[in-house]
Amino acid sequence: MRVLITGAAGQLGSALQSTAPEHADICAIDVEDVDLTDTAMLRARLAVEAPEILINAAAYTAVDKAESEEDLAYAINADAVGIMAEAMAQTGGKLVHVSTDFVFDGSSSTAYKPDDTRAPISAYGRTKAAGEDRLAATDLLVRTAWVYAAGGANFVRTMIRLMNERSELGIVADQVGSPTWATGLAQTIWGLIEKGASGTYHHSDAGEISWYDFAVAIAEDAHELGLIEAVPTIKPIATADYPTQASRPAFSLLDSRKTRELLGDEHIHWRQNLRLMLKEEASLG
Repeated sequence: MRVLITGAAGQLGSALQSTAPEHADICAIDVEDVDLTDTAMLRARLAVEAPEILINAAAYTAVDKAESEEDLAYAINADAVGIMAEAMAQTGGKLVHVSTDFVFDGSSSTAYKPDDTRAPISAYGRTKAAGEDRLAATDLLVRTAWVYAAGGANFVRTMIRLMNERSELGIVADQVGSPTWATGLAQTIWGLIEKGASGTYHHSDAGEISWYDFAVAIAEDAHELGLIEAVPTIKPIATADYPTQASRPAFSLLDSRKTRELLGDEHIHWRQNLRLMLKEEASLG
């Protein structure tokens, strides 16, 4: 099985490589290999590689910056996806595309199902929704949220840094969802590929928390592992107290039951995966 992975150096791209099945012949590329805004370059590279499976783990993810760079975000999150989908349709391959909770407006009170109505409230969300629309019925779309991994740029590692610098932190408590360990996401994507899945699926870890809850757990486990010297005071704040350029969904919990039923595996709780990630982070030194 010839597999091309974009976004190879990112959190998910790295996890996909480390969890790939033995029978997968992997080619992993990143921005230094192909500029996704250069349509001619992208088409040429896809023609050369001719993958059976193309996993698009690349994206423009600077949520706030996208408010002033929506054209660039659109080129990467939508136009490039369209080119990938066209290339796979021409060769009979499958595009596996990763999207986000930001395609929803956050007004729900129950976990978002794969076929729920999208209503993005930010430029980033709009461009990701546009990318989803470029997929063919035979392609695979996997939505996720709050992704983190050891060694990456993410909320968990930002918290560890700040907790070593400050004795008190204010963390947003009125945005609710569930974190996603990149390794678990990668394993789920490979599982869906092996099952020949098409259509839309969701994956995030089990449980429902706020960013404040997440920060409290990070502090407890990071201190136990020696990643922070002392547990700081963590105070809950409102979204209005921490204004950002882009609006965030207040509720972005994803319903992963369809995914778990197809794969027949356990829906692992976020706290369990957080501990695994922090142990890996500690081992990095």
